[in-house]
Amino acid sequence: MRKKEIYYHIIGWIVYLAYIGIGYIIEPTSFVHELFTFSFQIVKILQFYLLYLWIYPKYLAGRKLPQLVAGLLLSIAFFTAVRYLLEEVIIFHVFHLHNYFNTTPIGYIVDNLYFGTSALVLSLAVYSSFHALRKEQENKSLREEKIQAELAFLKTQINPHFLYNTLNYIYSLAYPVSEKLADAVIKLSNLMRYMLTESADGTVDLQKEVNYIENYISVFQMRFEDAFFVDFVVEGDIAGKRIASLILVPFVENAFKHGVVNDPNRPIRIRLKLISNRLMFTVSNQINRNQKDHSTGIGLPNIRRRMELIYPGKHELLIAENGQTYKATLNIEL
Repeated sequence: MRKKEIYYHIIGWIVYLAYIGIGYIIEPTSFVHELFTFSFQIVKILQFYLLYLWIYPKYLAGRKLPQLVAGLLLSIAFFTAVRYLLEEVIIFHVFHLHNYFNTTPIGYIVDNLYFGTSALVLSLAVYSSFHALRKEQENKSLREEKIQAELAFLKTQINPHFLYNTLNYIYSLAYPVSEKLADAVIKLSNLMRYMLTESADGTVDLQKEVNYIENYISVFQMRFEDAFFVDFVVEGDIAGKRIASLILVPFVENAFKHGVVNDPNRPIRIRLKLISNRLMFTVSNQINRNQKDHSTGIGLPNIRRRMELIYPGKHELLIAENGQTYKATLNIEL
């Protein structure tokens, strides 16, 4: 639960218990009655949070009806068992008092089946209210992010034809001077073409994303020449598979920016493995302790947010760091 939600729960229970307490002040009852009322409320609260924190989020939100029904029955069994333990074992041991006299086991179960449904209904009402509120807040946040993204896109929009024509002109000037320089211009042109024409947050062929990473590596290779060591391996049949564009390259970018690229014994390792529809992408690098620029490019929080928006419930992002090596592992159900 979020901190604000916890505050609401605390206030709600204070008001609820105060209402009961005021009733006893207005019309005093016996100590025995108040004792068992207190124990009843404790068990009710425990059942409430069994439902609120586990059963409803796990089975109601996931629309798993058979498991939900089983969970509801379990919550009533929990209510009955905990109430018996508290009232007929602990309170009896301390005060020598019974809440139930001459009641058959069937009668006890039926009675608690009736009382156990109150927390069930209350928990459902509170859970549904907070769930609807969270959804509305998420939708509002998504709408705001969409507006900001559209504004950012408009501000940075470049005419692709102007860019490509300019790069082609630079290529024609560079080729007579240096084939290496001309090759760099072509690779840069391919990178820009992919970013501008195929990265509107739609899906692209996985092979195109792989080609983009290969071109990205090649451009860096030209910069560092022979002092650049990257091991990029693709496993599995990626033909026909599609993925959100530019979803993998931020991990490569961060590895190049914050890792050691000139150690042949510990190269930056990039692994892309596809098994059926499950993509496993891993990037590991030796941490560069001499780096002065500590900015993080796109940044891990933004990467996590983008994954949550594009692949909700269908991805896993694991980050591991032992002080010497940084490793990012991304698993996606395509």
